[in-house]
Amino acid sequence: MAKDGGGGAAAPAPPGGRALPPGPGARRLLRGSAEARAGAMGTAAGAGALRLPGLHGYAVEFSPYCPGRVACAAAQYYGMAGCGTLAVLEQNETGIVLLRSFDWNDGLFDVTWSENNENMLITCSGDGSLQIWDMAKTKGPLQVYKEHTLEAYSVDWSQTRGEQLVVSGSWDQTAKLWDPAVGKSLCTFKGHEAVIYSTIWSPHIPGCFASASGDQTLRIWDVKTPGVKLVIPAHQAEVLSCDWCKYDENLLVTGAVDCSLKGWDLRNIRQPVFVLLGHTYAIRRVKFSPFHATILASCSYDFTVRFWDFSKPNPLLETVEHHTEFTCGLDLSLHNRGQVVDCAWDELVKIYTPSCLAVAV
Repeated sequence: MAKDGGGGAAAPAPPGGRALPPGPGARRLLRGSAEARAGAMGTAAGAGALRLPGLHGYAVEFSPYCPGRVACAAAQYYGMAGCGTLAVLEQNETGIVLLRSFDWNDGLFDVTWSENNENMLITCSGDGSLQIWDMAKTKGPLQVYKEHTLEAYSVDWSQTRGEQLVVSGSWDQTAKLWDPAVGKSLCTFKGHEAVIYSTIWSPHIPGCFASASGDQTLRIWDVKTPGVKLVIPAHQAEVLSCDWCKYDENLLVTGAVDCSLKGWDLRNIRQPVFVLLGHTYAIRRVKFSPFHATILASCSYDFTVRFWDFSKPNPLLETVEHHTEFTCGLDLSLHNRGQVVDCAWDELVKIYTPSCLAVAV
């Protein structure tokens, strides 16, 4: 169960053990049921931490351009009511500082940096919309795309050179393809039978992305074809997250409500190539290392971030427990070897290097 994060009410416990926040519609029933936490935006909380008072972190991502710069998508009232904030942070010699913040009228659940413009970001929110922000130009969004009919929960910008494609995933069971220069979606991908929690572009294969869903499957899509390319019955529980290996175009990992991580080789999906056990609550997000082919990180509603090497007989390298609420956001730096950022419902964003990554070779 969630513990008190300090200075406010404890976070809601997982309803029936399912993924948090509750399923479609439940957020609306809970609007106004919690009280905001008071405090100034961007309160220092140690050399490697920043507190965002009254905001509960859902996603973090390092900038692909600026080492030490991080975007955090956050929501009031644990994402079940209230507004959202995009916070852009930077780590310097004295700690983490807040560079800019942008507010939206619903909770923000995910964020992705542009691969073409160092100041541009896209967020997605509980009202089903995507927002484009420019740090250099304006306080409000440059554009808002409103096509999803339920909560938009995932957004990712393609890393493929020459493409300017964004994919979003929603509780309306669809994924949508966007070009930020076009005012509407380019394509809608249907097939999932429950909410979509995660949509992630392949770093190797142009136009290919993966999606993870409450229907217990991992699905692979190609933007050049309308139907699903591959369906993997990954878990016997909701699949909350997925990621591609940076060194093997056929390898993905999934994290689920059953507390397990599973590796999948797209050339043979009959059984996972590895299974990692250790978390005690649902796994909210999983990320492969950009520097090590067999190392990955995961964060969970058990308040921990865990680091793994699936090639080792004892794959769990390290467990970091420095949050007091559900840990929801996680990313590994492309610039600073071993550097990690995470965020949680305890209002904290933390940047650090775990000992296992400081010595990994």
